[in-house]
Amino acid sequence: MHPRVRIGYALGSLVTGAFGTVPGLLLLPYLTDTLGVAAGMAGVLVLAPKAWDVLINPVAGRISDRTRTRWGARRPYLLGGGLAVAVLFAAIFAAPVRSGLYVALVFLAAATAYAFYQVPYVAMPAEMTDDYAERTRLMTWRVALLAVAILVSGALAPLVTKQFGGGIPGHRAMGVFVAVLILLGTAGSFLGTAGAPTGRVTQSEPSLARQLRTARENGAFTRLLICFIVQAAGIGTMLAGVSYFATQILEDPDTGATMLFACFVGPALLVMPLWSRVGARLGKLRAYVLASLVFAAAALLIALAPVLPAAVVYVLTGLVGVGYAGQQVFGLAMLPDCIAYDARRTGRRQAGVFTGLWTAGETLGLALGPGVFALLLAAFGYVSSDSGSAAAQTGTARLGVLLGFTVIPAVVVALALVTLRGYDLDEARLAQHQLDEAQLATNQEG
Repeated sequence: MHPRVRIGYALGSLVTGAFGTVPGLLLLPYLTDTLGVAAGMAGVLVLAPKAWDVLINPVAGRISDRTRTRWGARRPYLLGGGLAVAVLFAAIFAAPVRSGLYVALVFLAAATAYAFYQVPYVAMPAEMTDDYAERTRLMTWRVALLAVAILVSGALAPLVTKQFGGGIPGHRAMGVFVAVLILLGTAGSFLGTAGAPTGRVTQSEPSLARQLRTARENGAFTRLLICFIVQAAGIGTMLAGVSYFATQILEDPDTGATMLFACFVGPALLVMPLWSRVGARLGKLRAYVLASLVFAAAALLIALAPVLPAAVVYVLTGLVGVGYAGQQVFGLAMLPDCIAYDARRTGRRQAGVFTGLWTAGETLGLALGPGVFALLLAAFGYVSSDSGSAAAQTGTARLGVLLGFTVIPAVVVALALVTLRGYDLDEARLAQHQLDEAQLATNQEG
């Protein structure tokens, strides 16, 4: 595959990284500390639009599977979906009225538009190459750009908010800033994949119910999907707590969140080639497990933050980022393997259905994270504010913040690995299946 195509495809991570990161990072504190919405209700307002994606993502996948254009089945949605996401993201934080309901409704519209970008985007690798190792290389490029997107959007968005005065004016400026990043990713992914293979169009299942049943019959995909959803919930919980952790535990509301993001993403960029080599040596599954354990162990150690120097906390955050990078590389490299195996097994083209389920599950998991964190805040007595700054909190409330940022994500990510027992879709099995296919075709011709 030409490097230009790899880079073009990877640029789509500016869209997925920004939209996947910033709402999880800033939307909950925006509701609780700027609009004055109670923590429990704020959690519902953040969760509900994302839960909608569980329904809309498979539909987006099925529609893109059946799309026939001169640009292929997926690329038109990169353009249209990406443009819509950019406009609606800016509108989320425009705040023409101080209303949590307004935020939830616009966020719902943005999540719907995002489904029609993300699902076709994630489906593309299974059609761009049949090479097992090339998928890992493609995902390495994508996750590297994803790390950059998380760094730029997650680290700079809080700074932009502060620079423009915080509160509603600061969030409006931040919304425009992130929308520009999304536009850049939209243009890059659409134009950069112009020469990419689009895959051979074959018959797809005639109904959504049949497609979902076929996906369930793919045991490797089901195991991987469940693990990824549960881990996304753990990661989303940690992400939702960044601003609160920086303010209440590190006592650095101005630069703490930015420093945490820089430490999270910076090392991840450096170790990306290392993870690729680890995957080549251990295999994707073992490397995925290793990365998950690194994430969990480092997150658990951050629970000692009240008695640790801030520098040590930032180093541990870097280790969390190292683990997260590996999880993303190998999880996203294993997904096209599952799709390719199913296409060979059934002879049907339905990558959009698998990626629709995948992105719906990932989105739900990431949305559950802020919901879980909000419930912890409510249970531990967190006090909301409409001043644009966090209110003074009790020791009990700060304990809730600490647990939500460290122990809960660590336990969830580690326990999710149990679901991967029985996953056996490695390179040897894929190669054998392809050989059996060729032999069968030869026998039929004979």
